[in-house]
Amino acid sequence: MPGMFPTVDRVPEGVRMIDQRVLPAREEYVVARSAEEAARAIREMVVRGAPAIGVAAAYGAAVEATRLVGLEPRAFDDAMERALETLAKSRPTAVNLFWAVGAVRDELARSRAGGVSPAERARRLEALARKIDEDDVASCRAIGRYGAALLPDRATVLTHCNAGGLATAGYGTALGVVRGAIEAGKRVRVLADETRPFLQGARLTAWELMRDGIETVLIADNMAGSVLRRGEVDAVVVGADRVARNGDFANKIGTYPLAVLAREHGVPFYVAAPLSTIDLDCPSGEAIPIEERDPREVLEATGPDAEGTMRTVRLAAPGAHARNPSFDVTPAGLVTGIICERGIFRPAELAGAAAARLPVR
Repeated sequence: MPGMFPTVDRVPEGVRMIDQRVLPAREEYVVARSAEEAARAIREMVVRGAPAIGVAAAYGAAVEATRLVGLEPRAFDDAMERALETLAKSRPTAVNLFWAVGAVRDELARSRAGGVSPAERARRLEALARKIDEDDVASCRAIGRYGAALLPDRATVLTHCNAGGLATAGYGTALGVVRGAIEAGKRVRVLADETRPFLQGARLTAWELMRDGIETVLIADNMAGSVLRRGEVDAVVVGADRVARNGDFANKIGTYPLAVLAREHGVPFYVAAPLSTIDLDCPSGEAIPIEERDPREVLEATGPDAEGTMRTVRLAAPGAHARNPSFDVTPAGLVTGIICERGIFRPAELAGAAAARLPVR
């Protein structure tokens, strides 16, 4: 099935994640055997993309619970709370992380009230994590079906960062729209921004689309305005790491200027995201925390040499300094529509759709 490879899955040893730091040179996997190791994998970008981070956190909590089943109930609860705090601190912007941690806390509270043993609590967390995983795949496929209707045949879609199977439990959000259109019989070409400085477009989006045989053209980030001006783009479709109640949203740095360019050139700009990415407690984009990552990601570049070994080289002049905000915020007024698993909404309509979502059971 297109876009369905094991980004995050549960194996007997722990949580297995494809190591996105070494793609496309090598396809390798990292196994986290505790919540601390899962948090490190999230923090160090082994796994990335808001939905995938949420799934990894849920599985990380389940793995930790399995490790702790020999403790007395009170000690188990205390240790699990420490584990959840560790997971919650791994990255600040992607709200799916906090949504998943909250779902785990709710399940632990129900189990505690029911007086069940640590072993039964661990079993319930395993079931919860698997449901979060399965629900994400189902949500992405629904996003793909709804979004497919927005694209004409022979469409060219411009996207930024990676919002595909690698950023989710499978199939993808923005790339799910592309896959959904292709499954509906439409011909779609993707223009993928390289997405400096971590190069998620060049390394990840191009890798998974080429793997699925989808026509893909990689462009430098600063080429987007030019291709929009020449009328080469039918729609811009991006993912999101957090959507505020008013429809403002945070996505990979460089998304905001792309939205401005799309508006200037009359090209529809869509956000594809599951309801778990919507933060009803966040009133607007001004309240979204923006992660600042290591400036070395801007000053240096890492990639494979001729033998496939990853090498790091400095790009900037000696002594140069850099800023590295990982996300920017795009105002709701620049968004044509938000595609979620319940349909396509204007930004102002989204809060009602999110408030009505069913809780994870």
